[in-house]
Amino acid sequence: MVFVSSIAAALAVALSLSPVAVLGHPGEKYGKREALEEMGNAVVVSRMNARALEACQNSLAVKARKERAMERRAETFARLRRERNIEKAPWLHRRDADSLQKWAALSHNKTGTVDFSKETPSKEIFGSNTSCVLTPDNANGPYFVYQEHIRSDVVEDMVGVPLHLELQFIDVQTCEPAVGILIDTWSCNATGAYSGVSARGEGGLGTTFLRGVQQVDEDGVVNFDTIFPGHYQGRATHQHLIAHVGSEILPNGTYTGGHVAHLSQLFFDQTLRDTIEATAPYSTNNIPHTTNLADWFTGYAATPEYDPFPNYIMLSGNLADGLFVWAELGLNTSSNWDHYAPYASTWKEGGGYDNPDFDFWAVASPPPTHG
Repeated sequence: MVFVSSIAAALAVALSLSPVAVLGHPGEKYGKREALEEMGNAVVVSRMNARALEACQNSLAVKARKERAMERRAETFARLRRERNIEKAPWLHRRDADSLQKWAALSHNKTGTVDFSKETPSKEIFGSNTSCVLTPDNANGPYFVYQEHIRSDVVEDMVGVPLHLELQFIDVQTCEPAVGILIDTWSCNATGAYSGVSARGEGGLGTTFLRGVQQVDEDGVVNFDTIFPGHYQGRATHQHLIAHVGSEILPNGTYTGGHVAHLSQLFFDQTLRDTIEATAPYSTNNIPHTTNLADWFTGYAATPEYDPFPNYIMLSGNLADGLFVWAELGLNTSSNWDHYAPYASTWKEGGGYDNPDFDFWAVASPPPTHG
């Protein structure tokens, strides 16, 4: 582990003056070793980001990857409009607390008031919000389902604003696409319920809506068709993500094994949230809204270098036609955060089953590489 000697020494002195262990979550002892480990990881994150930014920004391979990403997103945008027969429709032209407020103050809406054409500069619309920056890990939440289906369309019969999600994953150790990994994503439906779990008020073990897993392509890219998530008590609107390294794809269209190298949550512009929540069926949810700045977990998602709000564009002037949302995320494929990602249940044909060893406190805590 890497340490900045002066910081580590100062922390060690401070801890030596207080032999009593500090309590984090109930039942969790947090002492000298844990505090030094967290400080060490924070230093690792900072140094890794600095090295990656310096090494990657002028790389020809990175520049070529960015060009491919912009072309790919422009093509995806055009394809989604063709599929909806809205090619000629106009499209409207886009956090620790300080970091979150910095990014929350920006608009990520890449929608405009002119028709999309080949003359529109793609780099101004479809550029990424980050590059070669380690994405902070976040708390996993209590509703991760193990061995979900490998599929890109996770909508099933859920009603809501259509959302096409493109995610590109970069290994910050090499600044190259993180190939061979599986990306797991899930969210609640428009009225705040999750599938695949037995908790009261959720969809139940026999449901699979808004959950799916995809293997990245040679550019580290995955695509999912889902809906814009709803909200529930105490949480801002968010989309869960997990990166599995070393997993095996099974003949039944699921996966097994490997380890979790990254877990995070995407958040969405407050203005976009407010607009969507005013439409049905979101508007039928009477649970009070939680703003991005009031959510306990949004602060974990942002750093001075990393923006946790993905960019988006409306496919037309009508929300019913949907959104195209994209983000680039950096991860360290050597990380192993299995401890922070226990699963609530496991999917199987005919209905899943609960995990008898589920650790609630682990899912409420982010790895030390959080923001």
